[in-house]
Amino acid sequence: MPEGPEIRRAADIVEAALKNRTLTGVFFAFDHLKRYEKDLKASTILGLETRGKAILTHTDRGLSIYSHNQLYGRWMVSKAGQVPKSNRQLRLALHNIKNSAWLYSASDIAVMETSELLRHPFLARIGPDIMSASLKQVMVQLNDPRFRRRRLGQLLLDQAFLAGVGNYLRSEALHVAGIHPLARPGDCGKKELKALGEAILALARRSYEHNGVTNDLAQASSLKAAGIPRREYRHWVFSREGRECFSCSGLITKIPVASRRLYLCSHCQPAPVMASQSVVN
Repeated sequence: MPEGPEIRRAADIVEAALKNRTLTGVFFAFDHLKRYEKDLKASTILGLETRGKAILTHTDRGLSIYSHNQLYGRWMVSKAGQVPKSNRQLRLALHNIKNSAWLYSASDIAVMETSELLRHPFLARIGPDIMSASLKQVMVQLNDPRFRRRRLGQLLLDQAFLAGVGNYLRSEALHVAGIHPLARPGDCGKKELKALGEAILALARRSYEHNGVTNDLAQASSLKAAGIPRREYRHWVFSREGRECFSCSGLITKIPVASRRLYLCSHCQPAPVMASQSVVN
């Protein structure tokens, strides 16, 4: 599933096609949304906002379109009058005189008054968005009593904690911060928590700006120049099981955490004493 950086890049593409332009046509595939086609036609798109893995398309009518790509949803953009070639089911289409934006396969779509968006069940429960959050906001979450006793390997996938973190970003952030996935925020010192908060935000931004690369940029560039495949240099640890750690030359291992694969270097990310004892017991 796409993570925060991928969703923001998708929103950028759609926003470039729609922002500050008047809609000449709107299509909703779902019957309960059909009534909004007339309400939104001739409105102007003010911009697109991302919150975690959701996209909010704001209009000057005081209405916003909420959409969540879920696992298979995909936005496509074309010139006006050109229909993309796709075998997917069309769920939403927004047209202006120059461009069209098409959302395929996604089923989680709603139209709400912009002022009421926080009442949406998903938006009401998610934490700060990693693409726009400050380090202070992330640190507040890490020190929140609700989260301090939860294993970080599981916690980082909880959108109520931080919105937009997914499977590759949790592995990468924990590695860069030098924290084992079985550790809890309460097991970590202030410096460790700050390192984790900084890693989450920096890696999300790097991934967004460099098309999914979270590895050190100079290192990634050097490896690319040497002919190393992208899958080998893109990340610090994610999907690199059995390969050498870029930091210490130890071996990267893969473990299941929260029913999903997580990658780490045991040397760079030693298991905390409390977490080790709880696993044995």
